[in-house]
Amino acid sequence: MKKILVVDDEAHVRRLYTEELKDEGYEVVAAGTGDEALRAFDRERPDLVVLDIRLPDCDGLDVLNEMLSRRRDAHVVLNSAYPAFRADFHSWGADAYVVKSSDLRELKRTIGAVLSLEGASPGR
Repeated sequence: MKKILVVDDEAHVRRLYTEELKDEGYEVVAAGTGDEALRAFDRERPDLVVLDIRLPDCDGLDVLNEMLSRRRDAHVVLNSAYPAFRADFHSWGADAYVVKSSDLRELKRTIGAVLSLEGASPGR
């Protein structure tokens, strides 16, 4: 079973994503801050991280860079309500960028696609 770390500052979003992704057959761990996310990342070694950019204690893009410095092969899907961050070069280290929506089909498709390519790209 693939493990996903969901990082979002909003508790209701974490609950929704956790339940929806568990229904898809994933094991899910959740974090509400960048600090919690980095601790869970090291402890849980998730197969994929769904990462919000706006976090209460830091910038999610800094968390992305720290995760990639710790594990270059980490798979990260940025998930933000702000589409403008997609153009920020700091976000380019992520495998994908999905704009938040109440319809989680795009996020689920993206997670499935990234995980299906796991190990297929020699550069990451």
